[in-house]
Amino acid sequence: MKKIILVSRNICSNITFCRYKSDSVRVRFAPSPTGYLHLGGLRTALYNFLFAKKYNGKLILRIEDTDQTRLVQGATDQILKDLHWAGIEIDEGPSIGGGYGSYLQSQRLEIYRNQVEVLLKNRSAYHCFCTEKRLQLLRKEAVRAQEIPKYDNKCRDLSKEEVTTRLQRGDPSCIRFKISDKEESFEDLVYGQISYNISLNEGDPVIVKSDGFPTYHFANVVDDHFMNVSHVLRGVEWQISTTKHLLLYRAFGWEPPKFAHLPLLMNSDGTKLSKRQGDVKISYYRENGIFPLALLNFIVHSGGGFTKDLERHLKPKCYTVEELAEQFDVSRINPSSGKLMSERLLEFNRLALKKHIEDKNEKTKLVADLKQMLKDKYRSRVQEGSLQLDDDYIKNILEWSVDRISKLSDLTEKNFEFIWAIPTAQNVSEDKMYVINLFKKKFEDLDELHTDKLNLFMRSFCKENKIKFGEFMKTLRYILSGLKEGPSVAEMISILGKRSTLERLGMCINSVKK
Repeated sequence: MKKIILVSRNICSNITFCRYKSDSVRVRFAPSPTGYLHLGGLRTALYNFLFAKKYNGKLILRIEDTDQTRLVQGATDQILKDLHWAGIEIDEGPSIGGGYGSYLQSQRLEIYRNQVEVLLKNRSAYHCFCTEKRLQLLRKEAVRAQEIPKYDNKCRDLSKEEVTTRLQRGDPSCIRFKISDKEESFEDLVYGQISYNISLNEGDPVIVKSDGFPTYHFANVVDDHFMNVSHVLRGVEWQISTTKHLLLYRAFGWEPPKFAHLPLLMNSDGTKLSKRQGDVKISYYRENGIFPLALLNFIVHSGGGFTKDLERHLKPKCYTVEELAEQFDVSRINPSSGKLMSERLLEFNRLALKKHIEDKNEKTKLVADLKQMLKDKYRSRVQEGSLQLDDDYIKNILEWSVDRISKLSDLTEKNFEFIWAIPTAQNVSEDKMYVINLFKKKFEDLDELHTDKLNLFMRSFCKENKIKFGEFMKTLRYILSGLKEGPSVAEMISILGKRSTLERLGMCINSVKK
């Protein structure tokens, strides 16, 4: 039975970290290329990035690819692309380099071979010749006896002579590490003091497999040591393995890093995030118009870890990476699982979109992106030449839409089609055209296009010319958009702007004249 004792929550201050000099803080994100980067992985990478940024440290990306049977082709490249898209800056890693490489574990086998010899010599590790058949029998017997299946450490007591003979004979073997049968404790920077007796739940673990590749636990400890990692921030699922890692550090005579385990991210209903959910992939958000900064803010608002708790009770704000790093405080992370409130994502995305629109350079990029989206959406309209896509017009629409949309792609939806598509079918009777022409002349003198002012102007116009207001609005809506239903005419004119409204009125008048 697993037994973890949580002694106390460590309510520590920044003193724990401030004692580190500039550049002495080194953290790492170490994914396995066995699939895509998901929200939990991105949260781990982000918190390591913010921690390094706050303390002028370094973030290492290490690819843990020693389990060759589970590798997914192209996964490493995709992880790099996703991190880059999210704005997480790596200081050392594959394709970047650094003084502690290689940063692919599969290229560090010589290091592991040398270090396992150290453990064999000091008798902290031993060769195990147990076959898979014997291990299966042990598991079956434990299940039958209603006990925890674990290795019985049989080969731990083999004599040196027997080991030598069997190795010379070529008997297949792995290497196991001798674990302690005592309760071990360590201070978790999030959860406080943790005590755990690893021998209650497992026998001596394999640290080098029969194929010569190290297991995760062994390679992880060796690499963290030789890469001078000062703090390990990782998911809480690894907390149960930490005492095993500390025993390895002790066997080598190395000083371990500080450990902080991050609580689980959950769905809003309290269920566990699953890789089967399409919306946990980072690529899903990128492909669906979510801005990186919006996604980062969405993640950090679930679980604490910031000095101001991101002002969660005030009006929501989309913080910059610099602001997030400045506020980040490991001791403020809530040890309880954090719930992702999906409705907040679009709220953050709207705020991020607003930041882009307010930035001159970013706005130029938005104009180009939106123009391409519209061309893709309305291909037939492009061929007809009936799309209104000049840059200044798009910029005006972006400024108008800043508080009305959550994603850039919203502007390509059906209810906004009238903004871009100049109506071509003008089926307006000549008797109405006199009034339209008169309205156009009056409208040319109008300076303010606020909806309230526009409504007053149009009602006054109808009253002066003895026209039914409702009927005239239907005619104007049809001329301006080709729609029989849609937004109010005042809002439509406010969206289109004076220039576009006059152009559409003019096109209608000219089509009747022809």
